[in-house]
Amino acid sequence: MPIKNRIADIAPEVAEWRRDIHMHPETRFEEHRTGAFVAEKLKEFGCDEVVTGVGQTGVVGVIRGRPSDRVIGFRADMDALPIMEATGADHASITPGKMHACGHDGHTAMLLGAARYLAETRNFDGTVILIFQPAEEGGGGARAMIADGLMERFGIQEVYGMHNWPGLPAGQFAVRDGPQMGAVDFFNITVRGRGGHAALPHLTVDTSVAASAIVMAAQSIASRNVDPLKTVVLSIGGLRSDTDTFNVIPDTVTLKGTVRYLEPEVQALVIDRLTAIAETTAQAYGATATIDYTKQVNATINDPEAAARAAEIARAVSGDVIRDMPPVMPGEDFSDMLNAVPGAYMFIGNGDSADLHHPKYDFNDDIIATGMSWYAEMAEQGARA
Repeated sequence: MPIKNRIADIAPEVAEWRRDIHMHPETRFEEHRTGAFVAEKLKEFGCDEVVTGVGQTGVVGVIRGRPSDRVIGFRADMDALPIMEATGADHASITPGKMHACGHDGHTAMLLGAARYLAETRNFDGTVILIFQPAEEGGGGARAMIADGLMERFGIQEVYGMHNWPGLPAGQFAVRDGPQMGAVDFFNITVRGRGGHAALPHLTVDTSVAASAIVMAAQSIASRNVDPLKTVVLSIGGLRSDTDTFNVIPDTVTLKGTVRYLEPEVQALVIDRLTAIAETTAQAYGATATIDYTKQVNATINDPEAAARAAEIARAVSGDVIRDMPPVMPGEDFSDMLNAVPGAYMFIGNGDSADLHHPKYDFNDDIIATGMSWYAEMAEQGARA
């Protein structure tokens, strides 16, 4: 199935929208300009309803097709990251310290382009709900929209999302049944001892040594406690003390890190073992340790029937879809939407680009027409059986 002529015609304009959004990045729950841009376009297209302020800065558009009870939701994320851009592109961020390093500018533009096409043609049964979500990057934007009544308010029966993926050939799709992306937890471990002069360590309780031992011991959780056939990643992301000089042993050292997994039962095991390791290891060095553990994002788990429909449409659009791509461990709060209603999350190849969250990353405008076509075909042909 070739790209529809109308979609091919408007794709260059959609790319311009993408670059405009890219130049004006806004981080979580600050997407005021982006949200206004989206709402203005949806109204311009003639959407039946445009609702702003859903989940703080989220925007929802409604397009009605032929009479039917079917209601399908499509979601795109709008927020940027607190990263200094280094692409050197003409459309690079004009806001120092913020950039679209994950392609949310492209996601938003593709769904806007699909909205324009669907509002013009209305060649589908039922209602399409266009969800432009804030604060995907660690802000709980999906949860905020759901708490604001997203699913009930608009009667959404199924929901789909799409994310670009560097390293996959441009325009190639990938979707799997079950877990697609990992759960995300965060933790802080605070180690307390007795500080003092670095040249007189025998008069102190050295928190740096105790914290370092905790870092090393915690790595045994994945290798010696979790079933080898299950997946878990435990990484320490930083170590901070209450001093920044060379000759002081600090009273307090704080470790911060993240845990990623696919199976919910892994979480309880990790919490138990990490707590025990932190407390007993610190005690062995004469210190104490406390842990603050936060569950951030659930695993993104695709409904098998929804994933099959998404793959069927992807194959029709591009002729190229991977059905057995292994799960990846970055998290995605679209998982909260999939916990509310059935659906699936799709990857679309971004080609040979820099990795996500890298200062030199940029969304590949060549995949815009393909992504728009997938949304359009999902609306026109992807109805649930």
